[in-house]
Amino acid sequence: MGFFTRLRGDLTFLRGAWRTIRRTSPLARNPTRILPLVVDELAQQHGDKPALISDRETLTYRELAERSRRYARWALAQGLGKGDVVALLMTNRPEYVAIWLGIIRAGGTVALLNTNLAGSALAFCIDSVAPRHVVVASELLNAASAADPYRATTPSIWLYGEASSPHNYPRLDQAVEAFDAGAFSAAERPSLTIEDKALFIFTSGTTGLPKAANINHFRLMLASHAFAAVMNTGPDDCMYDCLPMYHTSGGVLAIGATLIGGGTVFIREKFSANEFWDEVVRNRCTLFMYIGELCRYLVNCPPHPQEHAHRLRLCCGNGLRPDIWTEFRSRFAVPLILEFYAATEGNVTLFNFEGKPGAVVRIPWFLAGRFPT
Repeated sequence: MGFFTRLRGDLTFLRGAWRTIRRTSPLARNPTRILPLVVDELAQQHGDKPALISDRETLTYRELAERSRRYARWALAQGLGKGDVVALLMTNRPEYVAIWLGIIRAGGTVALLNTNLAGSALAFCIDSVAPRHVVVASELLNAASAADPYRATTPSIWLYGEASSPHNYPRLDQAVEAFDAGAFSAAERPSLTIEDKALFIFTSGTTGLPKAANINHFRLMLASHAFAAVMNTGPDDCMYDCLPMYHTSGGVLAIGATLIGGGTVFIREKFSANEFWDEVVRNRCTLFMYIGELCRYLVNCPPHPQEHAHRLRLCCGNGLRPDIWTEFRSRFAVPLILEFYAATEGNVTLFNFEGKPGAVVRIPWFLAGRFPT
């Protein structure tokens, strides 16, 4: 690699690293400032601007904050204390975010269950976090019920949406409407810091059964603010999010980074190669979060009439093979591909700021001693 190529790479790295340090360094100095409180601040700043949109529902910044406070008061009414677990089995939608934001606001910990699991695998995940309550979307009730014979724990089941069931489970979507959406008083607010647990996010289970990774409030704040910095998100951005929200990329990074910047997230229940470009163009998306296979599917599709009509400025993700990377960038003219490497249960994140196909990261020589990764 030539001197000037390395120099350009070093400067690109420094710009990205400096933005990230500037966004994340205040987090540890404000230990009681957790993500639900940041959402309250964003609601005051952005008000009725759409925060989370989908074909099913839309939540403005104000509605997201209010909705999360209703769920927080519901959780407190159930006697949930700091660290008590609520498991959430629901497909992608804006309400998904409001539910877990509200429960962690109340001090609870939310376990994000993989919606593709059933039977003994789902029972294992539920038992491993020993929840007091499980919230189940009505369309997933059959899958949840199939896990019942394998479960050792006996949490209370709350149904979200209408479904025929002989168990007559209480409806969370109805119960939450009875609670106030106003700001919390000082006496009402639980004593929480960034060291307290927020989420359990399960590994994919490619080696054995899924394992629950503990995501405390600090890691939640760090992920949201760091990715807001590396993607340089702003109020004019709209993120296309079709990755499963029970995993970190779709449920935390795409959502948190965009909201921190004051932008909007379009949430799709699941990826569709046929619908991708129509929706990206219709929603004026400027960002999307990928996994490598998603890009491979798009490259292997026949030409789409909208594939050059987009406003995308950046895509961010991991697992993009160099051959797909080069073809994806040349065919669809996405200006920047920001590849990263991280693991939910890991302790390091690497960014390929230089956009070099097939590389994870090159740490500049003058920082290598400080980052012995």
